[in-house]
Amino acid sequence: MKKLPELLSPAGSMEALAAAIDGGADAVYFGGTAFNARMFANNFDAAAMREAVSLCHTYGVKAYVTLNTLPLDREMKTFLDAAYGAGEAGADALIVADLGGAAAIHRTMPSLELHASTQASGHNADAGQILASLGFSRMVCAREMSLSDVRAYVAQSPIEAEVFVHGALCVCHSGQCLFSSMIGGRSGNRGACAQPCRLPYDVGRGKKAGYPLSLKDLSLAEHVPTLIDAGVAALKIEGRMKAPEYVNAVTRVWRRLLDERRAATAEEMAYLAEIFSRGGFTDRYFTRTDRRSPDWTGRGMLGVRSEDDKQNTRALPKWTAGTAVSRKLGVTMEAVLRADAPAALTLRDGSGTCVTVEGDIPQAARKESAAMSEESVARSLTKLGNTPFEAREISVTVDPGLMLPASSLNALRRAAAEALWVAKTEEQNKNVRALERLPYRPKTPQRGEARTWRTARFVHPSQITEAARAFFDVIYLPLSVYDGSVSGVILPPVVFDSEREEVRLRLKQAVAKGARHLLLGNIGHLPLARESGLTLHGDFRFNVTNSETAAQLQELGFADILLSPELTLPQIRDIEDGGVFAGAVTYGRIPLMLLEKCVICEISSCETCQHGNAQLTDRKGMKFPVLREGAHRNIVYNSVPTYMADREEELSRFGVRHRHFLFSVERADAVDRILRAHREEQLPAAVFGNDAVRRIK
Repeated sequence: MKKLPELLSPAGSMEALAAAIDGGADAVYFGGTAFNARMFANNFDAAAMREAVSLCHTYGVKAYVTLNTLPLDREMKTFLDAAYGAGEAGADALIVADLGGAAAIHRTMPSLELHASTQASGHNADAGQILASLGFSRMVCAREMSLSDVRAYVAQSPIEAEVFVHGALCVCHSGQCLFSSMIGGRSGNRGACAQPCRLPYDVGRGKKAGYPLSLKDLSLAEHVPTLIDAGVAALKIEGRMKAPEYVNAVTRVWRRLLDERRAATAEEMAYLAEIFSRGGFTDRYFTRTDRRSPDWTGRGMLGVRSEDDKQNTRALPKWTAGTAVSRKLGVTMEAVLRADAPAALTLRDGSGTCVTVEGDIPQAARKESAAMSEESVARSLTKLGNTPFEAREISVTVDPGLMLPASSLNALRRAAAEALWVAKTEEQNKNVRALERLPYRPKTPQRGEARTWRTARFVHPSQITEAARAFFDVIYLPLSVYDGSVSGVILPPVVFDSEREEVRLRLKQAVAKGARHLLLGNIGHLPLARESGLTLHGDFRFNVTNSETAAQLQELGFADILLSPELTLPQIRDIEDGGVFAGAVTYGRIPLMLLEKCVICEISSCETCQHGNAQLTDRKGMKFPVLREGAHRNIVYNSVPTYMADREEELSRFGVRHRHFLFSVERADAVDRILRAHREEQLPAAVFGNDAVRRIK
């Protein structure tokens, strides 16, 4: 039989961590007080982290610490200090999202194991290849990967696969959501997501406002044998913001299913839904097989928390054990009772920790019926009820005709259990050694020529005017509509292994039509990009927020990159001072969400998805265009464009010389009007009237 995957449970507090261990987790993941994607959980300070890791290790459970947000240049030293603190506490691995931060950890603390967070947007086997070269040993797979894509990853990637199997499901690809940041100033990439996807939106066409971005929770509990057979390394339960009782109950169900190597029954699925769900569960991403099928659009995936859902959750028995763990550790016991020698009891646990204690000297039995038997001694010594241990096996050697009071046997048992617990604790303390830490020498990208450089992307060739051709140095079109009229082509933001060959052929055709430049935003697309022979340019989807990441991408072969739209002008200046390697989006509607689930089909029709677009209107009346990207993939764009035409001098002063324009819903006449505004450095009102625009601060 194939090895069981590791069961990985969440912990947002010490109580939740104890609940996860108690429920049967093989590993627990939790965050410190900084740089983790759940900054509103209780989380763990330095002392609590040491206590948490020690508790995990005492029970043979691995401890993974999350450092899965994007550090700024001025935070890099603090970021590395956090990594060092987790390593010194004994963490078995760090879950990291930022490529530059991971590179800095790997250079300065090479012994620390790194897992690539799902926030790194890894979704294919090529991503595993690149991540392996950067020092990662595991990739947390995108939740949108199908079973066939998971199988392809396991077969072709040199590093492990970790798969989310239960819990909240973001509608946007992880690491690609800017909605909370752009509209509310709370960055999901920095651990402060305000969950705008769970809010109602008006979709027009006479329909009532609904929740077109709120997905049901994920559960793959009905696919446990398939997951085992697929060879994934770890099954991950989401929920660092959840209560301890949720963590314990869900972990217990998954522990049972894994140990019994079976799928959940209808009754177990109903129980899981009562624990927490949004109108039930979905497994649509995992089970879909054919991109031409209507099922690929994801109909039926939407869900919200009903009053019944909330009532069921409130009815769940509260976790009252605090930080205590009732889970038992299996031990083998060996007792030797001989005449004229202290009784001896040896306990050994599964990790190899072993202790031997001695007790009272057995006496000769006054009558034959009072003599101890091996069976009676075993019954007394295996009563480990109030200890953290349970007897899995015991051997007893007793010389004939001896007796020892029950109180002496009880004292021997208690002494042995206490000695084993102390030995395990001391062993954990010994294992937390001083971590090797090399000096940190910051990496920065090599500066390019200090000149103004303009690039642009359009969603369709019909938008590109003669004025645009004269204004921009490079113009990009999506691969799906590339016609050879411009020199730049954009790879799709997602290329699953099931799509790789189709994309490779289209890219080859684009080169034949005259493409010379390639814009891409995912490390998993690098092998395809390198194969094309085109000049490589990094998109904003890399979420570059520091010089380390910029330098890492430059080393991987990029001629230039676009920085994260979340950065301010001073933060941009920290990365690039006057060169053209790092650029910024200085005009256009920022893509807020990359959706694998087709919202256009959900709120309108597949015909609309094929030939048009849609729009979401929030409670404040702000309108967010939704455009098709590929086969039923959607992009939600910001309600207002970024506009900096009247701040050319300010951009230059902060080192923004590579300026990127993003045209989405603009028609050709609007494109020319916007370019004229940039040539004349017009104020926003001259172009947009009273409509709002977004500024780079």
